[in-house]
Amino acid sequence: MGVLGCSLVLMAQGFYSAADDVVELNPSNFNREVLQSDSLWLIEFYAPWCGHCQSLTADWKKTATALKGIVKVGAVDADQHKSLGGQYGVRGFPSIKIFGANKNKPDDYQGGRSSQAIVDGALNTLRTLVKDRMSGRSGGSDNSRQSGGGGGSKKNVVELTDDNFDRLVLDSGEVWLVEFFAPWCGHCKSLEPEWAAAASAVKEQTKDKVHLGAVDATVHQGLASRYGVRGFPTIKIFKKGEEPEDYQGGRTRGDIIARALDLFSDNAAPPELLEILNADVLKKTCDDYQLCVIAVLPHILDTGAAGRNSYLEVMMKMAEKYKKKMWGWLWTEAGAQMELEAALGIGGFGYPAMTAINARKMKFALLKGSFSETGIHEFLRDLSVGRGSTATVGGGALPKINSVDAWDGKDGELPVDEYDLSDVDLDDDIGKEEL
Repeated sequence: MGVLGCSLVLMAQGFYSAADDVVELNPSNFNREVLQSDSLWLIEFYAPWCGHCQSLTADWKKTATALKGIVKVGAVDADQHKSLGGQYGVRGFPSIKIFGANKNKPDDYQGGRSSQAIVDGALNTLRTLVKDRMSGRSGGSDNSRQSGGGGGSKKNVVELTDDNFDRLVLDSGEVWLVEFFAPWCGHCKSLEPEWAAAASAVKEQTKDKVHLGAVDATVHQGLASRYGVRGFPTIKIFKKGEEPEDYQGGRTRGDIIARALDLFSDNAAPPELLEILNADVLKKTCDDYQLCVIAVLPHILDTGAAGRNSYLEVMMKMAEKYKKKMWGWLWTEAGAQMELEAALGIGGFGYPAMTAINARKMKFALLKGSFSETGIHEFLRDLSVGRGSTATVGGGALPKINSVDAWDGKDGELPVDEYDLSDVDLDDDIGKEEL
């Protein structure tokens, strides 16, 4: 009877308590504790009536204590929280999942079920995770989600409340996409990782000029009522001086990012076109932007001011056309930065020339078509979709840059050589015949 009573208590209350080092997880705290965490998690999905689960309990508690402060150890009563177990493909008990570098795709733990075997497996996984991060193959938080090469974290979603909404959104003068959600809403839960990934990508690509926020409409009911929210999730777009509008796009991160970039580019000024005057100009531009587009224009004596301005005008039109990309735009005069030309394979001829550099990868591509709106558009369009050939920057690093004076906007002048004729003996009778 005593054994039966203990079994009934376990079935009613689960295997773990607040006194244990095992974190009890459920649909209410799973996203916050696991998906938004930078930590490595080992999670057991169990059913209270499962004999193997009951046998594992002591070892699972021992594992959690041994790994405390190193690896997070959690447990989900998948009999009670069937939706959470179903979300991760749990079909039998106990199932142990490892939530590591990609929290959206946890790995199945395949090792032994003793505490020693589980600890060893966890430490091996942790070592692999650290090595990946050191080599740049992981973005840190496992909630990082790839989108166009960028990572994402829910920390970039701004939590909006009755107290801060007007100050952050309405008074900012910037564009906001705001999700009104309810914690119990299944569609909201599905949207959450997409919203988080989009928030990180949009923050980076718009230089923090477009923001993604979220309002818990079950807590801040005044805000939900104020904007006519009747279902969840509801997404509203807020722009300076305009009434909020309903977001009508898709719910994937790609859809959200595309809409945010459209909103950004509607009013954004084109990027500045800078002359490479020193090393700082080149480094800052290429470090700050995913791609920097560099033109090497003919010498001013070859084109004059009018010719140079026509080339710069073409570049500005392309910068306007591609401003959603948030690329950097630079130019220099032929011969002013010979080491840069050599590193990019321009080679001292064929001006005007254009190249696009990814300074993080030290890769570049050369314009092979005409230096015209059509030719440059085709070149940049191919780069945008991952086509076109690339090469490594000569020497694997940005070369030495000379400090030069800025172009004054005028035509060039040929250098004037002055000759001192004071020592020249001019004979007045030169050319006369002597009798």
